[in-house]
Amino acid sequence: MGTVSGTTAGTTAGTTVGTREAALAWESLFRAQVALMRRFQRDDVWGPLTIREYDVLFTLSTCPGRTARLRELAESSLLTQPSLSRLVERLEGDGWVTRGPVAGDGRGVAVTLTDAGAELQREVGRRHARSIRHFVGGALDADELATLRALTDKLRAAQAGIPD
Repeated sequence: MGTVSGTTAGTTAGTTVGTREAALAWESLFRAQVALMRRFQRDDVWGPLTIREYDVLFTLSTCPGRTARLRELAESSLLTQPSLSRLVERLEGDGWVTRGPVAGDGRGVAVTLTDAGAELQREVGRRHARSIRHFVGGALDADELATLRALTDKLRAAQAGIPD
């Protein structure tokens, strides 16, 4: 894996990575994600939720105490904080989350998944998992899925150590 173009994007394990090589890999990953998200959005599994609302419920279901700061939810979402705040207000109005103060932080807002929200998340999540198995598992075998997960986990984990 040598340099594809005259400029380099960085070095990984002693191998120089070309800008074009990195850009082509990113474009492939991004386009695959877009294609899958379009399939998932068209899928009839969401019930009363949008895919973004489900994402918030799912994220909360993985947090200790099923609670996260609004700021933490915003960091794991593509939504702006004001858009996320409105989404959380809708989820609260439906009884799927509650909002409250963060102990010791007068400005912080904690969002907690309610029991009803957790049940809805599990119900929708089971259907969504079957869709994932169909659309992703239908394209890749078990070894390829393991490789994909290892690569995407590595890519995400490395971001903290790469300067802006």
